[in-house]
Amino acid sequence: MTLLSLDTFNAVLPPMRRLVGIDPGSKTVGLALSDVMRMVASPAEGIKRSKFTDFATHLENFMKAQEVCGIVVGLPLNMDGTIGPSAQSARQFAENLTERLKVPVALWDERLSTAAVERTLIEADLSRRRRAEVVDKLAATYILQGALDYLATKKN
Repeated sequence: MTLLSLDTFNAVLPPMRRLVGIDPGSKTVGLALSDVMRMVASPAEGIKRSKFTDFATHLENFMKAQEVCGIVVGLPLNMDGTIGPSAQSARQFAENLTERLKVPVALWDERLSTAAVERTLIEADLSRRRRAEVVDKLAATYILQGALDYLATKKN
């Protein structure tokens, strides 16, 4: 299976199943989960970055338990839309997931998602330590919600 555009991704998904959003950070990988109607994204967990095979096994178990049918991976493009080292790393991460898990995977432009989440957490007066604990799974939520909103506009 290859990486899909979000439009193609939507066309191959079965109905009434969840999606998982992933923010592949350098230290922590954030996970978010949609509802079965694919309208709302919620934070799920943050996983310390380790060997890809360990992460993939964890994700596979998570997806089975939550009845997930597809993955949206955040693609941190440069502000001018070009692909830098972080985006190349995220793309490779997503390609590895498609090979390992054999489920539809799409990329979603996540420019400034972590910055937006970080600003919100600062405004909420969370301590630096607490922000570090939740920022990746909230960034994954931000990414997945953006993709869900896009898919909702395509339905109408």
